[in-house]
Amino acid sequence: MFLTPRSAEDRYNQWVHAHYRFLMRSAWALTGSRAVAEDVVQECFALAWEHRTQLREEALARAWLFRIMRRCALRQRAPDTEPLDIDGEWSHDHAADDPGNDDRLDVVKALGRLAPIHREVLVLYYFDDMPTPQMAQALDVAPGTVLSRLARARDALKAAMQPPPGTAGAKVTPLRKVRNA
Repeated sequence: MFLTPRSAEDRYNQWVHAHYRFLMRSAWALTGSRAVAEDVVQECFALAWEHRTQLREEALARAWLFRIMRRCALRQRAPDTEPLDIDGEWSHDHAADDPGNDDRLDVVKALGRLAPIHREVLVLYYFDDMPTPQMAQALDVAPGTVLSRLARARDALKAAMQPPPGTAGAKVTPLRKVRNA
């Protein structure tokens, strides 16, 4: 794991190293754009550096950084923001010959059709494997609220993944928890 940081700069560098991918995935899911997500994460780390003394407990760094990133993402998101640009961004970053990509693209497209409040709980729980108490801390809500939002988000995702009326044979891929490597 990491050594105990000796300076604020060391602590900041550890935050970037340990949490960049998590924040980038979450920002991309919230904003729907990789370019906007990069700006959001950069702003998040700049604000974290500026307010680094506010984090009292290092174990809560991920939730604290997520809260900062979430606020940055909400400020960046314009009312007329288009849905996730799956075909323009995500699909070019992954091998087209992987048969599982179609299912993953379906899930990502469906996430893009959800309200941000639903998208964020699904991303934290399934993609980032964040436990409910830490999600509550990150979202600044009670653990029971996290569970109810998660239940509503699952229902919304299921509805978003249903085939349009009149199409036969379409399947709904269940969402499973992703284990971080």
